[in-house]
Amino acid sequence: MSSTRAAPAPPGRRTPRKRGADGPGADERRLTWRNRLYRFDMRYMPYLLIAPFFLIFGVFGLFPLIFNGVVSLRNYQLDDPTLPPWAGFDNFAKLLGDEDFWNALYNTFGIFLLSLVPQLLLALVVASLLNRKLRAQTWWRVGILLPYVTPLVASTMVFSVFFSRDFGMANWLLGLVGLGGDAPADWRADKFHSWIAIATMVNWKWIGYNALLYLAAMQSIPRDVYEASAIDGAGPWRQLWRITVPMIQPVVVFTVVLSTIGGLQLFTEPMLFDLNAQAATGGPNGEWQTIAQLIYKVGWKDLDLGYAAAMSWALFLIILVVAGINTLLTNRLSGGRR
Repeated sequence: MSSTRAAPAPPGRRTPRKRGADGPGADERRLTWRNRLYRFDMRYMPYLLIAPFFLIFGVFGLFPLIFNGVVSLRNYQLDDPTLPPWAGFDNFAKLLGDEDFWNALYNTFGIFLLSLVPQLLLALVVASLLNRKLRAQTWWRVGILLPYVTPLVASTMVFSVFFSRDFGMANWLLGLVGLGGDAPADWRADKFHSWIAIATMVNWKWIGYNALLYLAAMQSIPRDVYEASAIDGAGPWRQLWRITVPMIQPVVVFTVVLSTIGGLQLFTEPMLFDLNAQAATGGPNGEWQTIAQLIYKVGWKDLDLGYAAAMSWALFLIILVVAGINTLLTNRLSGGRR
């Protein structure tokens, strides 16, 4: 009985594939709807999830910033439409000789320094105390955050009465410890007293918030490090500055930058501290008028939106420079990389 066998294919030639499942495009046909959904989920879903943030930032953040830059180059004065539309850099040149701008800048930096340095130092000390074993530890941690959750307008109005000249509790407390002097202090009469009053409001509001940020970072430091340093003779104060601060450096830098931005944009506290808040003058002679107040006054009281936009961009550049300098100094002082 004879049998036939297929002759082997000559070398160098491929055996032709059968048509059907193994033909061209078979891999695509094997993909079910679940495979396609999985591929879509892995490739495109992350971009869809983060897209709302960038859309909102573009509409409410980037576009106003660009549009504000365009307005700063124009004569955008609502009460005088006859001015030529294009101003160029005249609004920025006007800032150099504007005494109100330099006075507001001086006030802003004065209040900023009186609030930033004590605020972060006290926040570190409070966080270090809360990081220890205390009775009712949770209540202490929640209590330190209460000033932050208090509405800003409400707390500012209370402090405005607290620093009243005739019936304020601030003068009563100073007199109680023998620092009151012959006459009660007028907290709205000069720069020094008004700066201290406004800086006190800012510090009361933000010390607890920064302390909780530091406390969260301190929780990640191993206890073995403190035990080893205690054996070597390091006390709590030395441990704080030699161990804790360098090991929570990223959080320290974050709070410095955040406090710098907020401090140079200070508006609500000095605005409501004035008895005539609608004028936005920061006192009779601008004793505590900040740049944010001056921008509001020039734009919505004097109706010169072009000049107000130029001030806004100047403040934006100042914040970038100061935040960068503070970041470098913080990195160096906390033992970070240069």
